[in-house]
Amino acid sequence: MKDKIKKANSLEDLQALYTETFGKNGTMTQKLKNMANLSNNERAAINAENAELRQLFKEKQNELELAVLNAKLATEKIDVTLDNEPKTRGTIHPLTQTLKEISVILEGLGYTLWTGPEIEDDWHNFTALNTPDYHPARDMQDTFFLENGNVMRTQTSAVQIRAMEKLGAPIKMFAIGATYRREMDTTHLPSFHQIEGLYIDKNINMSDLVGNLRTLLSKFFERDLELRIRPSYFPFTEPSVEFDIKWDNGKWLEMGGAGMVHPNVLRNCNIDPNEYQGFAFGFGWDRLAMLKYGLNDLRAFTDGDIRWLKNTGF
Repeated sequence: MKDKIKKANSLEDLQALYTETFGKNGTMTQKLKNMANLSNNERAAINAENAELRQLFKEKQNELELAVLNAKLATEKIDVTLDNEPKTRGTIHPLTQTLKEISVILEGLGYTLWTGPEIEDDWHNFTALNTPDYHPARDMQDTFFLENGNVMRTQTSAVQIRAMEKLGAPIKMFAIGATYRREMDTTHLPSFHQIEGLYIDKNINMSDLVGNLRTLLSKFFERDLELRIRPSYFPFTEPSVEFDIKWDNGKWLEMGGAGMVHPNVLRNCNIDPNEYQGFAFGFGWDRLAMLKYGLNDLRAFTDGDIRWLKNTGF
């Protein structure tokens, strides 16, 4: 067997010899199985032979592998003048980038980030926010209701309630997270993201709200923006407004809703509306990303198409 190992010309031949020697029915395997019936000297001889053969196989394998590598290097050439193959690099998703930018701006204005559960009870999602039973938001066509009476939260305002219940007033916080409604088109998804801010203190008024909104949006879009405030209605604010910005084409774009926190909401959180006032605002985090980065279909955010992500410039 020693001579056969030394004369093997290929790794395949060597593997065949190894199986013949150490396989299930190999010659050395059989010798090792019968060692119980042998004398000590015979056992020692077989162990020595076993070790020697294994060493020979190992040395011959290294020799043949080196020969294969040298033959390959002799026939293959590398053209060092060719350009490197392009490598795909990881990129930041537009929504993630938008979240980071908005968070930095709001924290710079003194707001603290809060989070809350995406499955909410009736109190935090509706009742505490002064949303009556007849409000459209409670309609099965607009809201995902669960069998136990809870809902997939329709707005991150529920986090504001939780923050006020825990800290009372004064408070200056913002919430960012997923919300859920029965909508699906180019500008709406059944699951989307909201950013909401809340500021409760003494002597807070509408001018404070407008100033915060103008600063936030101007910093995010990196330009001085013209802001328009329009009267509106939300059950949790009074007075309520919607705010627009004037875009590049001269058209006004609706950004979100805001207003002074309704006294009933403050009372529901054990805050005296005669002593404290404040404002709240909210808008779609997805919509901000669409505007700033020139994206035209909200559904692309969830498609998982890497080709689309590359074309966004991130």
